Amino acid sequence: MAARKQTYVALLRGINLGGRNRIAMADLRALVSALGHDDVTTYLQSGNVVFRSAGRAADVRRALEERIARDQGLAVTVLLRTRSEIEKLVARNPFAGAGDEARALHVTFLAEKPEPASARSLDPNHGEPDEFRLAGRDVYLYCPNGYGRSKLGNAFFEKHLGVAATTRNWKTVTSLAELAAA
Repeated sequence: MAARKQTYVALLRGINLGGRNRIAMADLRALVSALGHDDVTTYLQSGNVVFRSAGRAADVRRALEERIARDQGLAVTVLLRTRSEIEKLVARNPFAGAGDEARALHVTFLAEKPEPASARSLDPNHGEPDEFRLAGRDVYLYCPNGYGRSKLGNAFFEKHLGVAATTRNWKTVTSLAELAAA
């Protein structure tokens, strides 16, 4: 019996930023397809890929990282979420409805769930007026003055939680959820 296919959203950390770690989205789609995944779609130029696969998440993530290293010569961290995880993430945003400020909403995706002691050590007042809520492997952000001015960037969470992170704005997150549901 064939394994049931799962819809995944892959978020590549640190590509196509300021001319560094360049990967063309057509090349990324071809790379993901070459690994045997179906219905491969990319969103924007920042390394967002939606696809279907019968593989287990850990195996899929590892294969993507290895293939990107082999084909593109880049050491890139891939953060993977299932369609269900993305849908729940969108539905549970504690900052949704914070006015009509969707531009102020972001999600920092963590490569793995941080150790409880690391999570407890986060200062909830760091970066005011910006706010965050840690929820498992995701951090919801509300940055009323814009993410670019926030002290709650990837470096902050990576340093304090000890896990790789990548951030997407709310429009991208909801668009990826829509693509995953299609």
